[in-house]
Amino acid sequence: MEWAYEPRTFVLDRRPDGRCRRAFTPDFHLPEFDLYLELTTQRQPLVTRKNAKVRRLRELYPEVRIKVLYERDYLHLGARFGLDPPEQRRAGR
Repeated sequence: MEWAYEPRTFVLDRRPDGRCRRAFTPDFHLPEFDLYLELTTQRQPLVTRKNAKVRRLRELYPEVRIKVLYERDYLHLGARFGLDPPEQRRAGR
C-alpha cells in the first residue's frame, strides 16, 4: 500500500497579519483512499487538544478525509496481525 509520512500541513488559524498561528500535520496519507491518518497514544489532556485540531480541520477543509487512531486501535491492529504489544511507556504508566 502506498503511503506518505506527514505530506501536508493544514493551517487552522492565522494571525491578523496573515501568518500562521496554528497548524496541523496529520501523520500519514493513504493516496489510494485519499485518507489522512493521525495516530495518537498520548495522555488524555494531549489527545483532547489533538481532537480539537481535527475538528477545526474538518470545519475548514470539509473535503479532507481524516481518521484518528487511538492507542486502543493501535493495540487492536497489532493483536490482529500477531504483533507483540509495545513496551508500556514509562511516563504516566
